[in-house]
Amino acid sequence: MPSEGLRWETLEALKNSPKGKLKYSPDWLEKGEDILAGCIEVSSLSPLSGQILKRLSPRPLLKTRSLSSCVRDTSPEISEDLAAGASVPISPRQISSPTSPPPVSIHAEEDEQVMSSLFKLDFVHLHSFIRQTLIHSEETAELSLRQEQQERLVATAAKCESEQLKRYEELMELKQRQEYQSMRDMLEKETQESLGRQEKLREEHRHRMKILNLRLREAEQQRLREAELERQRQVEGRERHRAINAIQEEVLQLNQLLQPRPSTLTDPALDHTPYITRGNQLCSQVSEVFLSVEDLTVAERALQEMRSLVRNLQDEVAQATERKRKEQEEEEEKKKRHEELKAQQEEQKKTAARSAKEKAKKEGLQTGADESTLKWYNALKDAASQCAQAFDELSKAKDTQTKKFKMELQKAATTPVSQIANISGAPLKEAFEKIDKLLSSRPVTSAGKTVSTSQHPQGLEFVSYKLAEKFVKQGEEEVASNHSAAFPIAAVASGIWELHPKIGELILAHLHKKCPYAVPHYPPMESGTSVEDYQKILGYRVDDSKVEGQDSFLKRMSGMIRLYAAIIQMRWPYTGKQGPHPHGLNHGWRWLAQILNMEPLADITATILFDFLEVCGNALMKLYRGQFWKLILLIYEEYFPRIEAVTSTGQMGSVTRLKQFLETSLRTKQIPVPKSELGSAFFRS
Repeated sequence: MPSEGLRWETLEALKNSPKGKLKYSPDWLEKGEDILAGCIEVSSLSPLSGQILKRLSPRPLLKTRSLSSCVRDTSPEISEDLAAGASVPISPRQISSPTSPPPVSIHAEEDEQVMSSLFKLDFVHLHSFIRQTLIHSEETAELSLRQEQQERLVATAAKCESEQLKRYEELMELKQRQEYQSMRDMLEKETQESLGRQEKLREEHRHRMKILNLRLREAEQQRLREAELERQRQVEGRERHRAINAIQEEVLQLNQLLQPRPSTLTDPALDHTPYITRGNQLCSQVSEVFLSVEDLTVAERALQEMRSLVRNLQDEVAQATERKRKEQEEEEEKKKRHEELKAQQEEQKKTAARSAKEKAKKEGLQTGADESTLKWYNALKDAASQCAQAFDELSKAKDTQTKKFKMELQKAATTPVSQIANISGAPLKEAFEKIDKLLSSRPVTSAGKTVSTSQHPQGLEFVSYKLAEKFVKQGEEEVASNHSAAFPIAAVASGIWELHPKIGELILAHLHKKCPYAVPHYPPMESGTSVEDYQKILGYRVDDSKVEGQDSFLKRMSGMIRLYAAIIQMRWPYTGKQGPHPHGLNHGWRWLAQILNMEPLADITATILFDFLEVCGNALMKLYRGQFWKLILLIYEEYFPRIEAVTSTGQMGSVTRLKQFLETSLRTKQIPVPKSELGSAFFRS
């Protein structure tokens, strides 16, 4: 490094300075030597002393060399003696030792004399000088020795220092290389770590991008799958819709085959009632299905059952035809015998009809409802129209979500009504609670889905309208086929009517629309009205300009009148309210009085009077007592002949039933309780 070079240059400069050339020994003070002894100049002999010394014998001369030569002599022997501190004494005896060789020169005596005189003259001084010279030479030799030792030590130290410096430089260089290498390794490590982190980040980025791409692909695939599933659902929904429509159409056609034909009406062994009842139930069941797979399965099962019913009925019709063919010959003979009797009866009936007509003209009965009744009838009709207009947006919705919600809401409203049966009170209460929750805007679970009228602003109006329509439809179909179903349906309807009065008004509006005789009202045919439209107003079903048969029409009217007669006397036992019935027996008395103030119609008047009195007669008897019996007597004595007068021979079935009922009631002074009336034990079951 640069700093190391500067240090050595500084040391070299200090070494070459004057002070650096001074010789120094750390042992001088310990030995008592003078530090400046080396700086004193060395004493030297005169030039003549050399000549004297040359004339000395060889041996003493050898031992008495000049101090300068001794000082300069660097032989090992003298150096060792000086180093050992040995002294070399010189005495005259030694100089003039007898062992000295004899003089070889001719001037030996002369020299000896000169020497003798010399020693004699200056012996003391010479002795002192020699001694000092020897001491000085010893000191000089010792100093030289020390100097040599010091130089060797310095050289050794310099060598050691050089070696140490070299090692230090090598060490520093090694350390520098190590530091450089460690720094390089650290940088490489950091570089590798940085590259590793970058690679890891790139790998994570690639992984994230891969995951993101996978998720995007999965999302796209999911979207495509959902779109495909939605398309398939729509296709399947359309297929199910077409299939359900085809099934409904076929079921209706098969149901028409269950209706009795004119050729089978006169066969007493052939009873169409069970087939018609079950056929109507299957039609009602199929008409309520929607577009789900379960509903399609239900519709297919209903279709299979309907086909089986038609096959069984056709088999019975074939058997009955065969029996009829065999019995026809016998009947022809009987007809001949009864022709005369029938002719007499016809003549009597014609006479009675003429007399009844003349009496009616005299008394002047009404041909339609009175003004107050018509006003009430029109008010109910307007209320139903306003309710239908209130959910017009929901009924005409085209988006799939709203249509689905409308179907679920309609199913939640109509399913509990369809489940009403005279089995026990618990199912009846469950159906009532479901309807009450739905009308109270609380959530209701239907077919595994939870719906509420609060999910749409027009939901409550829609449910109210459809619920009232369903109650009347049950009377039109279920009660018409099974008279015992009137009371459980009436119990639920009256309970809902009591809690939600608007439902009662809508029930009456739907009932009057399908059965105007429940008002009672005989709508007149207005100018400009076609025959088909007028028949619809009277309550007939007209499909493709084909009017339903009279028996089917009377059966439906009978079911709705029986339901109405049950509603006005039934109370829901679980409400706990003590107030009057929202539409009680007073309305039944009003209806009966209004009927008797109107001219009877053929077939229909006798039918609805019989059904109403059979269902509601006992309750009216208990409430009005004597007044009721006066009314019954009036019907039998005055009104019944009017009915007979307008009834033809082929329509005497309902007239006969009414006559038998009136005669039995007047004879026993009792009207029996309806067989299907619900008692307190039923509601506790």
